[in-house]
Amino acid sequence: MLSIKKDGVSLAYEEINRLEINQNVSSILFVHGWGFDHTAFAPQANFFSRSHRIVSVDLRGHGKSDAPEQDYTMSAYADDLAWLCTELGLEKPVVVGHSMGGNVTLELAARHPEIPASIVMIDSVVFPSLEFREALKPVSEVLNTPDYVASGQNVLRSVCLPMEEEPLRTDILSSWPKAPQHVLASTFRNHLLSYDSTDAAANCHLPIAYVGGAFALADLPRFRNLTPQLVTAQVLGAGHFSQLFVPDQINAMITRFVTICSSASTESGWVKETQLDLRAA
Repeated sequence: MLSIKKDGVSLAYEEINRLEINQNVSSILFVHGWGFDHTAFAPQANFFSRSHRIVSVDLRGHGKSDAPEQDYTMSAYADDLAWLCTELGLEKPVVVGHSMGGNVTLELAARHPEIPASIVMIDSVVFPSLEFREALKPVSEVLNTPDYVASGQNVLRSVCLPMEEEPLRTDILSSWPKAPQHVLASTFRNHLLSYDSTDAAANCHLPIAYVGGAFALADLPRFRNLTPQLVTAQVLGAGHFSQLFVPDQINAMITRFVTICSSASTESGWVKETQLDLRAA
């Protein structure tokens, strides 16, 4: 792992192929979800490192990054990523975020449109219903108690499918959390209870893909109304952690999306040209 300090806070990341491959190839930035670290995208980092420069981050408060006592918001995370890309000379990366990481990428695209070339959100919660948020309020309260680990693991277990194979499911759940309690409580609240994607979605004008799992975690009609260039897809046979359970499907979709982005205009023709099945070979 490498690290770099921003205002005294160490931000950790893993980088592959900075010098080994031609500098003309594109870069991919991977952003993990709530309570995890860069290893949540290990299959994708390994696959795409064959042809891309890869940076996988540990968000502030997660993994080997510092975890100061502060409020952890999606916009602050987006600012961290923008700063990191500039410092590392990561030009126009495709930014791929899982779960909370997808919300961070959406904020990045809206707040710093000069940074990413395009973004991919994997099973992120976008425009949740009031009922959804009300159901999660008790979890938010427990995250401030000594039972926070068991409570968080129960939430994650609920978005896994019974058919998903062991021991991978056990490994995912038992490895969580990779963030301290104060970070988990803050990010859960700011990600699932109080975060409003409206402004970010309306101000995202970059190519964007959303890949859902077995559970409907996004209001896609509302999302598409605000972000008409949105391309959507759904994996088969996987719940929330599709990038780990069905990496071949996710890798193929990202590959397809990157191909579309590189061949289609990002101007007015983008929407028409990209209403394609991301699962296509």
